[in-house]
Amino acid sequence: MIGFRVLQEAAGPARLGRLTLPHGEVSTPAFMPVATHGSVKGLTPPQVRETGTEMILGNAYHLWLRPGCGSIAALGGLHRFMGWDGPILTDSGGYQIFSLAPLARVTDDGVSFRSYLDGSTHFLTPEDMIQAQEQLGSDVAMMLDDCPAGGAAAAVVEAATERTARWAARAVATRRRADQAVFGIVQGGTDPALRAASARALVTLDFDGYAIGGLSVGEPRAETAVVAAATASLLPRDRPRYFMGAGTPADLVALAAAGIDLFDCVLPTRHARNGTLFTSEGTLVIRNARHTADPRPLDPNCACLTCGRFSRAYLRHLVLAREPLAVTLNTIHNVTYYQRLMRDIRAAIASGTLAAFAATIGGGARENEEEASCPA
Repeated sequence: MIGFRVLQEAAGPARLGRLTLPHGEVSTPAFMPVATHGSVKGLTPPQVRETGTEMILGNAYHLWLRPGCGSIAALGGLHRFMGWDGPILTDSGGYQIFSLAPLARVTDDGVSFRSYLDGSTHFLTPEDMIQAQEQLGSDVAMMLDDCPAGGAAAAVVEAATERTARWAARAVATRRRADQAVFGIVQGGTDPALRAASARALVTLDFDGYAIGGLSVGEPRAETAVVAAATASLLPRDRPRYFMGAGTPADLVALAAAGIDLFDCVLPTRHARNGTLFTSEGTLVIRNARHTADPRPLDPNCACLTCGRFSRAYLRHLVLAREPLAVTLNTIHNVTYYQRLMRDIRAAIASGTLAAFAATIGGGARENEEEASCPA
């Protein structure tokens, strides 16, 4: 019911795989759209499926706060609650704790924090987060980790790395469900020695998969791919590797080439809401005046609903009129673009042409593209 198989390896670290989970199989490398609150913003579950998505990401931290994991369990679990019958990975909230640092205090015991919703106080432990995700019934549960900011002092990064290792052992000891995979999270900032120590500590705990955390959090972007590739090489070949919060198409290609199997990011859905759209010809901002009377589809190489039925002029009109349909159509297109990108990456790995394919990503005309990674 839970397993991972490497199907093909390229000349370098890149590989094709199949992740088997209770709610289905996932071809890897794979991209997971973010459904933080149990919803991919703007889309129904059938619309998400139509983009080619096989697996999505939810956030146990946010669901724990509202409506409560116990409440979701009483309603049949997260899959039934949100109407999605495919695999779900739930993040544990380490990044949210980092991003809401003024509201949180981290100790070896756990995290005390004030809710961003109503200011109420809470205390969350590694054990609590495993139990919460077991209530949700997600296919993959993430351990709670301590995620330091990019550029944090060496002593802070070292303390967070050691704390994450201790929390990992507590997470493994807590798990009870045989039908839920649990992934460990490697920390260590951009320090190779700390990354290696973190990987060794987590691998001894025999997690079902391993995530590369603590990147895309403010470190220089040039270091991200280098550190991620070095970390991936330290992880077991027979377990899935997940980079948390990879952002741009170029990021995904580079990280897949480094042997990483799973990705998530809010970039395609967030950009869709802002009217920024990914195409095979580059990234365009649909509200720009040049699209006012343009009868062409967004992308002549895309077969999504948006490109098949609607013009750039109409999509610009919807955005300027603030019609909710704009969010839906833009999101359908952007998520479809990301899923087509992943299919192309898999095909390039299969044919041994990933390096040539990578050279085609990142070119073309662009209109104010936001070149940033985006942890979920």
